[in-house]
Amino acid sequence: WGTERLLEHGDRPGIIAYVTNAGWLDGKGLDGLRKCLAEEFSSIYVFNLRGNCRFQGEARRKEKDNVFGLGSRTPVAITVLVRNPVKTGNAEIFYRDIGDYLSREAKLSMISGMRDIYNPDMGWKKIIPNEAGDWISQRSVAFADFILLGDKDKNSDGKTFFEPCYSHGISTARDAWCYNSSEKSLRSNIRKTIVFFNGQRESFHKLFPDKMMNQNILDLVDKDSSKISWTRALLTDLSKDKQIAYRASNVVVSSYRPFFKQCLYRDRSLNEVTGQIPRLFPTPDNPNQVICVSAFRDGLPLMSDNIPDLHFNGDSQCFPLYWYDEEGDGHEKRNLFSSGHGKGKSINGYVRHDGITDWIFDECRKMHGKVTPRVSKLQIFHYVYGILHSPNYAEAFSADLKKSLPRIPLLQDSEAYLTFADAGKALAKLHLGYETAKPYPARVIGTDSGRFQVVKMRFGKGRDGCADRTVIQYNDAIRVENVPTEAYEYVLNGKPAIEWIMERYQIKTDKNSGIKNDPNDWAEEHGVPMYVLDLLLRVITVSVETMRIVKGLPRLDFA
Repeated sequence: WGTERLLEHGDRPGIIAYVTNAGWLDGKGLDGLRKCLAEEFSSIYVFNLRGNCRFQGEARRKEKDNVFGLGSRTPVAITVLVRNPVKTGNAEIFYRDIGDYLSREAKLSMISGMRDIYNPDMGWKKIIPNEAGDWISQRSVAFADFILLGDKDKNSDGKTFFEPCYSHGISTARDAWCYNSSEKSLRSNIRKTIVFFNGQRESFHKLFPDKMMNQNILDLVDKDSSKISWTRALLTDLSKDKQIAYRASNVVVSSYRPFFKQCLYRDRSLNEVTGQIPRLFPTPDNPNQVICVSAFRDGLPLMSDNIPDLHFNGDSQCFPLYWYDEEGDGHEKRNLFSSGHGKGKSINGYVRHDGITDWIFDECRKMHGKVTPRVSKLQIFHYVYGILHSPNYAEAFSADLKKSLPRIPLLQDSEAYLTFADAGKALAKLHLGYETAKPYPARVIGTDSGRFQVVKMRFGKGRDGCADRTVIQYNDAIRVENVPTEAYEYVLNGKPAIEWIMERYQIKTDKNSGIKNDPNDWAEEHGVPMYVLDLLLRVITVSVETMRIVKGLPRLDFA
């Protein structure tokens, strides 16, 4: 629109200035926009005012206030686009980041003080875009030489770590209904909403028996949110006269958030998007492990041996140790993914296949077989987990990990390869077995009260009135002291693992459905009154031990 305004004046020079959402500056899908701007203008000035409220943890604190206060949750940028018809070639691009930890008042004062873009104090940094169209947070050349974690577009000729059977986590689009700490409450909620859905379906198809219901008719359904949560897929099922049946076996254990299990009702009719999860976890009797990475964001991965939610660890992409096919009737079903060497192991009516490719297995055997005669696909699985925990890997390729799935270097040094594989194995044991980890020997006061129910945990208060993270007030009777500060270094999806426990293990009531989710129900139904308190102490241990292993990893040279 702005460009067209300039072009109306022919070859005369012109300027367009915008105050906009700053997401286009490094958005993964906006490289085309950035390339277009560089082609159409002669000079571009971008003043990034930050203020992204959607980050978490330290990243959120760095963004701090938005210049529009609570009027915007997105980052903001001032952009000046200059068009000089005489100049040829792509634009000269100048960039200024306003800085970290600044309040709204400080940002506005800085903007006022600068007055114009020619003020020397602006300290413009000249940007040379790369071939991918990155302006800031430019991707590394070295990263492109590593091996893809997985590739569903088959651009890699099968030369990946994982078969193309990885999947995002499950998305129900009605979490209050499909998840709960209480299995009893979950079953009751699901029965209630299924009965209501089937009643709506019967009523409408009695009125309109001879034709599919159009959108106008669908608008007439009862939208009482205390009875159901309608989505496009569920409305489509209603229009097709599809009945939903309750199945007791559909209740399973899931990994909803880091170190926070929930009962899940798994059903394609009530789970909006399941991806390939049914092939990774077909039944509770078909065990599996998945490495969940936060798609297109930097951050540590987290393993799960239960069905992960889409937001288990960010927008999770889950890379499995195994994947499953149903056994055929008298013949093997077609293997949709694997390039593997024959049929896998049959378990409970499903054929199990390896998630790790034969190609990477052969490469590792050729490279490390003499030094490590027991190279296995499980070892490679752990190697990947170890590399993804490398601090300087995350630091060196932070920009790449925000724009694409991880690529993993295959280390040629056998000793280094083994070090990362052993570290990954130790981390897997910690993260999958967190419920049995040894409770951290913090000072716990008030357990003699016998009141172990949690409502909402809070940090203690220091002498200055600020939060004291070495003290956690578990409830009004129990207090945990001497929490080690190094435990807070273990951060998942922008938040320390300990704070995930504090956030998730509280009593919540969904305002739309009125459904209550009480983590104390999990403890009661499993017969472990101290489950949540013990879990807090166990996750402190897991955090400390994780950082001990991570800090002990050798520094990698990616030059």
